[in-house]
Amino acid sequence: MKIKKGQTLELDIIDIAFGGKGLAKVDGFAIFVDNTAPMDRVLARIVKKKKQFAEARVMEILKPSPLRVEPPCEYSGFCGGCKWQFLDYEKQLEFKTRHVAESIAHIGKIDHVIVHPALPSEKIFGYRNKMEFSCSDRRWLLPREMGMEGVERGFALGLHVPGTFYKVLDIQACLLQPGLGNQILDTARQYMKTSEAPAYGLHSHEGFWRFLMLRHSVAYDHWMVNIITASEDRNLVQPLADSLIEKYPKIVSVVNNINTRKASIAVGECEILLGGERILRDRLGSFEYEISANSFFQTNTRGAEELYGGVKTFAELSGGDTVLDLYSGTGTIPIWLADSAKSVIGLEMVESAVADAGKNCRNHKIGNCTFIQGDIRETLSEINERPDVMIIDPPRAGMHKDVVKQVLAMGPERIVYVSCNPATLARDLDLMREDYEVLEVQPVDMFPHTYHIESITKLKKKDRVRL
Repeated sequence: MKIKKGQTLELDIIDIAFGGKGLAKVDGFAIFVDNTAPMDRVLARIVKKKKQFAEARVMEILKPSPLRVEPPCEYSGFCGGCKWQFLDYEKQLEFKTRHVAESIAHIGKIDHVIVHPALPSEKIFGYRNKMEFSCSDRRWLLPREMGMEGVERGFALGLHVPGTFYKVLDIQACLLQPGLGNQILDTARQYMKTSEAPAYGLHSHEGFWRFLMLRHSVAYDHWMVNIITASEDRNLVQPLADSLIEKYPKIVSVVNNINTRKASIAVGECEILLGGERILRDRLGSFEYEISANSFFQTNTRGAEELYGGVKTFAELSGGDTVLDLYSGTGTIPIWLADSAKSVIGLEMVESAVADAGKNCRNHKIGNCTFIQGDIRETLSEINERPDVMIIDPPRAGMHKDVVKQVLAMGPERIVYVSCNPATLARDLDLMREDYEVLEVQPVDMFPHTYHIESITKLKKKDRVRL
């Protein structure tokens, strides 16, 4: 059968591919269908046709899979925040574990690696300690709202429709964050919507309100509110900050980041303190961390404790080891390892994160951690001492090839690679496999109801036979 764009087909979903989409095959030709589970039979329309595969959108579920559960969120299937709510959680863990193993085998070209079952998240709802909500001058309607009279279309504060930068759903409540976050979200929405300033237009690049970022401290049940605007106007944002602090005593920090650039990111060129402190405090294990608005901190606090515990186990520190941590963020991993190492050096690009890391160490009276700020490709070459253990925890894109070359040249005996992307993890392992043996991998689920998975990989330098 020849597959064409716009064609409608009945499809049997046979698997879930990496990326979270269901897989169907017609005469051996792969068709990927979003929001489907293995054993679904669906009526779907082809929306994209390539030489090797096609993508389709579900029109009707003809026979639901026994793996399906009823999603509790009204935006499930439309919002890009969490797309696997319809899948049984135990099955989510199975698919994630398999995706890690298959990526290492197929992309990394490494066979017979021990991949342990994914560790589950303590909470599967209300687990995120950070949420970013986008403002838009045009609200994207749900199918049930199409054609309805009196539906507000001119303002949205919420999350994006998958695969788009300009379609924003006006989210009343996101189940991934604790309940109070949704109350804060609604109060901010009502203020922004009725203010004299317009929401930022994602096409026009005009307007004032851009993002609302909420951070939650799990340990202390405190909140930080970051209001991101396109320009500075204290008269507009200060009343919102004051009303939030008055209404919600658990808010301990309100800041205003100013982003004048067209880039749709919730980070400003400057930051104004509107109320409370500039930082939020949270704990991982016995350690307290100070987190500023733009610093990286693992979004699942309890899951991060599992993750860092796994890193420490794989590092096998003896007390006299020198540890080098690439992409060290606010110092969470160095501080976690400090009591078992001789010294820990962290490399990090973001200046505010390095400042937070140094402050976190001083607060815990930890004297064997140092941090170097700058591009990893440049700062790594400044390290003269060969570390015993290297921790690598890169962003989703993985390591730059120049960084991989420097890692191999430095040649630490042991490497612990922490990854949030099985594909780039596997790619980097492939680049290192001539020099390092992959001993085992432990996936850790930090993101229930999404296809995303963290994993910890233990590597050991191969012995070279001298002739």
